Amino acid sequence: MASATGLSASARFLRVRVRTGFVRSRNSLGPAIQMTTCAVSAYAFAEYVLGHSGPLFAATSSLIALGFSRDPRLRRVIEVGLGCTIGIVVGDLLLHWLGSGIWQAAVVLLFSILLARFLDSGTIFTTQLGLQSVLVVLLPAPAGGPFTRSIDAVVGGVFALLMTVLVPKDPRREPRSDVKKLLHELAEVLRECASALSYSDSTQAWHALIRGRNCQPLVDAMRQSLRASAEVATLAPAYRRHREELDQMEQSLDYIDLALRNSRVFARRLTSAINHAALSDEATQNIAEVLQETAAAIDELSLGLAEVHDGARRAHLRTARSELREIAVRLHPRMLDVQLLEGETVVMLFRPLMVDLLEAAGVDSKEARDILPPL
Repeated sequence: MASATGLSASARFLRVRVRTGFVRSRNSLGPAIQMTTCAVSAYAFAEYVLGHSGPLFAATSSLIALGFSRDPRLRRVIEVGLGCTIGIVVGDLLLHWLGSGIWQAAVVLLFSILLARFLDSGTIFTTQLGLQSVLVVLLPAPAGGPFTRSIDAVVGGVFALLMTVLVPKDPRREPRSDVKKLLHELAEVLRECASALSYSDSTQAWHALIRGRNCQPLVDAMRQSLRASAEVATLAPAYRRHREELDQMEQSLDYIDLALRNSRVFARRLTSAINHAALSDEATQNIAEVLQETAAAIDELSLGLAEVHDGARRAHLRTARSELREIAVRLHPRMLDVQLLEGETVVMLFRPLMVDLLEAAGVDSKEARDILPPL
């Protein structure tokens, strides 16, 4: 019986993995074709036009520069080219002083990695510098001299940039996907807080706090994708008109990040308020309603920021601003039937979160603060 259960679980796991793999492969088809075309073209150019023999670094550097990473491509191209060139120089100098061999390769590699980390924090830069320096020590120089590899790396990087300019992807796609995930998590944090209030469950409020803390990697990932997208919008003429939208999304992300931080403070205080029974039944119901309505407004904000069409985007953002305003005007302890000081603190901590959300939806900072009822 246990064996059959184990086989069934393994089969389910395998099916999920296969399904996920197919979806990932399908979504990667376009970038994969780009990377293949770019790598083969760079290799062919270096071999047939420049006359280099087996220019593997032209292909590999183009793959690294394009890649599936969220880092800006221009930075990756520079890291590959500089890392390759400096690595060859370091390797040649140490080879001249130390000679070739295994222990010399170990010394060269250690020195190169430490030098790379001293010069720059980039992972690709460190890898390229270390790899090139150790190859200089362990392998004979290619025809044309050791700097042939450096030229090949530059060729691959140039082809990657040409591919970015000539066949760009929509730079708004990844930030839109990221902001949907981020706002979904923020809405769920507030829904968990509302549920914790309704059931007087401080543990659930603490779980909401943990969920809010786990959102920071999503914020960091979106910042990276926005940097890469801004680079594409700058390099590719077809997408320069979207730079303003990307700037607005970056500004919204700053406010969303603040809202997430405030949600964590709010959830922590809510945990204490539930434990100390600081809210009456009426206050509990009112604040839970505010949290649920705010989560629904965040969903509308998410639709607006992730929307492809400008008209629908503006409509969703207008709706989100209207809903958030209606909630904000009620954020006063007396209006929510809050009596005790600790309960008042819960409401007071929710007010800056509401201001952040209004600003993320496009409301001016002063106007957002003025919407709140005076204390």
